[in-house]
This record gives sequence, structure tokens and C-alpha cells, in this order.
Amino acid sequence: MTPLPDCYCPVDGTRVPGGSTAWCCPVCRGPLDLDFAPTPATLKSLAGRVNSLWRYAECLPLASPSTSLGEGRTPLVELTEGVRAKLDFLMPTLSFKDRGAVLLAELALRVGPRQVIADSSGNAGTSIAAYCARAGLPCTVYVPEGTSPKKLEQIGAHGARLEIVPGDREAAARAAREAADEDGVFYASHVFNPYFLHGTKTYVHELWEDLDGRLPDVIVVPVGNGTLLLGAALAVAELHAAGFIDRRPALYAVQSAAVAPLAHAWQEGADDIVGTIPAAPTLAEGIAIPRPPRARQILRAVRDSGGTFLTVTEDQLRHAQRDLASRGLYVESTGVACWAAVRDGALGTRSAVVPLCGAGLKTGLAAAS
Repeated sequence: MTPLPDCYCPVDGTRVPGGSTAWCCPVCRGPLDLDFAPTPATLKSLAGRVNSLWRYAECLPLASPSTSLGEGRTPLVELTEGVRAKLDFLMPTLSFKDRGAVLLAELALRVGPRQVIADSSGNAGTSIAAYCARAGLPCTVYVPEGTSPKKLEQIGAHGARLEIVPGDREAAARAAREAADEDGVFYASHVFNPYFLHGTKTYVHELWEDLDGRLPDVIVVPVGNGTLLLGAALAVAELHAAGFIDRRPALYAVQSAAVAPLAHAWQEGADDIVGTIPAAPTLAEGIAIPRPPRARQILRAVRDSGGTFLTVTEDQLRHAQRDLASRGLYVESTGVACWAAVRDGALGTRSAVVPLCGAGLKTGLAAAS
């Protein structure tokens, strides 16, 4: 079996050996990155490969998957002239989180813990539960009270134990991190574990392949903890370094106006979160993260790409969800955030792709205001 690459702290450089159950930097307790710089396969060589994200094996830190459910390779469809949607709600657990969860389950199999834990507002927990079930690994998912009953049902159906934590999303994360320090526990964190980002980056590798070796002018992504955006930045860097694209697309990050700490920091010209942004109710519950641990990396990635931050109101989310449904696409209220941000022409004549990240069945249709 190929040795696992080391992890390192992007803040202070502390290294963590590959295969360790350490989930954060032992010095600053921050998220880790992966010491891994792959070279993508040529467009021509992808023909005939397996029709899942594992077709990009050269770019993945784990090979020979045993837990795959066929995730990836989701359709790309036109919404309006110049704007396409990638239907990532057509995944095994009905959300884009499967891209990263399968990598975490594969890693957990190699580490061999007595227990896998995760924290989530729903979709990530569902994905981790499903892939742990596939891998035969015991799993506990910490979720905040108020999580969608449909998501709770889905997590439980996969056999995971649910820990419902009083309070908000941050409270659930704190409870999981306390449990993560116990011996023999693998913290399948979609925020702290860099393997998750190397799963989500396949979103952009698929765009590049489906657009015949090109990328759009703008890649629009919803941002809470930033896992899709940071994965996209990784893929863009890989494709550019290999000489497969001659320009990097701008990354546009979308937040709910109700909980927009990164957009606020961006407006202030800051490198990190400014002040305290209180949690507030929002239809975009999946991106309502007051203090994302990778905030500095997210802001830097958007800045380096020439992108920006956009925010959407609750009314915009409602209208976008109904608009997509009228076009035959039933998407959950968080998953419509990017379409809500750009559907009225915010991008001008630039080409763009927006992700539709989760199925409408997970939350139902938002009530009209």
C-alpha cells in the first residue's frame, strides 16, 4: 500500500505524520493541509476511465477505493446563456459532500480507528454516515438542535449514532472536537481534514473535462466552511501548474446575508474574520458558519483568483429555489444560494458555473414570505 503523505499546519509549519489520527495542528489547534502536489492526467488519457471521481486518480492522495458508491461525474446543464449549473445534488447521498466523504472513509479504513465521529448541520454528516456504513466503520454524528428532520432520518438510516447538541452549529463542532481527542477516534472533519478538500476539488476537474479542457470565467461557490471553494482552488492550481489552462477563473464566494462573516471581512479588506458575527436564522443553514476555521485560506483564495464575495437575502433564496423548481431542478435552500446570487445578471457577459449542492428533498420548499 502506498504510504500516506504527511500533513502540515499552514500557519506554523508543524508536520503530522501520514496515517496519524491527529485531527489538527498540535501547536495552534488549526486545520491541516496535505503535503501532496499531483500532476493531472491529460484530457485524452481520461477517455474510457471509470465514470466517477476516481477517474482523476493521479490527483487523489488515495487510490484503489473500496468504499466508492459511484460518486462524481454529475451533469452540467445550461440555466441561461453563459451560466451553467453542475447538478451535484445527484450524488449517492444527494449532496456534493460525497466528494470529500469518500476520501475520509478511505483514509479511516487505512488508519483503523475504533470509532469515526463527525459534526454537521446535516449533509456532511449524512455523507460520512453513508460511507462509514459502506466501509463497515462505526460512526457517530454530532448535529445541532434544529437540524432538518429529513437529514436526521437519513443519517440514522445509515446506522450512525446521532448526538443532538443543544445550541447552534458551532456548539455541535465543539462537542465533536472534544470527543475527537480520545484515543482510537478518527475525526472525519470536513473542515479540519485536508483529504476532504482533495475530494471536493474533483468538482473542478470534472468541469475542465466536460468543457473540453477549459474552465469558465467565473466559478461561483457557496461558502460556509469553504470546503468546495478551497477544493476548487486546489484543482485550478493543479491544472494551471500542469499547463492545462492558461488562465485561472475568478472564484466568487456566496454567503447568506444573515450570517456572512467572510463577506464582512472582505468588505473591510481584512485577512481574517473581523469581530463577532452572531448566528442568525437563515434558509441557507448549511453555510451559516460564524467563525470558519479556514477563514484566512478562504479569503486568500478568493483574493488571489481575482474574485469577490456576494451575499443573498432570504427572499432571494426563496425566489431562486422556486425558480429552479420551475426549471425542473428541485434543490435545497442552501444549495440554491449561488443561483440566487447571479440569476439577475450580476456576472454580466462572463461565463460561469454554479453548483446545485443538495437535493430539495432534504429540506423541502421554503415557505413564501
